[in-house]
Amino acid sequence: MHSSAIRSAAADRGAQQAVVDTQVVLDWLVFRDPGSAALATAIESGSLRWLTSQPMRDELEHVLGRGVASAWQPDRAAIARAFDRHAQMVDLAAPPGQPLRCSDPDDQIFIDLALANGAEWLFTRDRALLRLARRARGRGLIVLRPVDWEPSMAPVPRR
Repeated sequence: MHSSAIRSAAADRGAQQAVVDTQVVLDWLVFRDPGSAALATAIESGSLRWLTSQPMRDELEHVLGRGVASAWQPDRAAIARAFDRHAQMVDLAAPPGQPLRCSDPDDQIFIDLALANGAEWLFTRDRALLRLARRARGRGLIVLRPVDWEPSMAPVPRR
């Protein structure tokens, strides 16, 4: 079955939604980190719908061209194809109610996108985002590292 058909079928079954920060995308698509394998499988199968925005895609492109990521000489075209195949672009809108403020302004877009779009999960290794986990849980969002996630985990009920 074609991946878009799988994603459509998963969406029809009410696939859970997740936001994935840039470092986790790199772990999955560049570094092939085993700690992100379960997450990668869930996204690739369509059982987990990956929500993203244009600014997040732009950030990934920027990061691929510098630092550690560029030292790995990633196949940027293949990464772009994987991104396009698996990610669902949504508008970056302000979340309802009082926003959760991230101590790192560069990471604010991840928490905002997750809360504004009703995502069940925010996958990150970033300490500033992980510090928001307790408060985010009260809003129905689970913030955690990919290595700590299992597909059988149930999201918290929405308030």
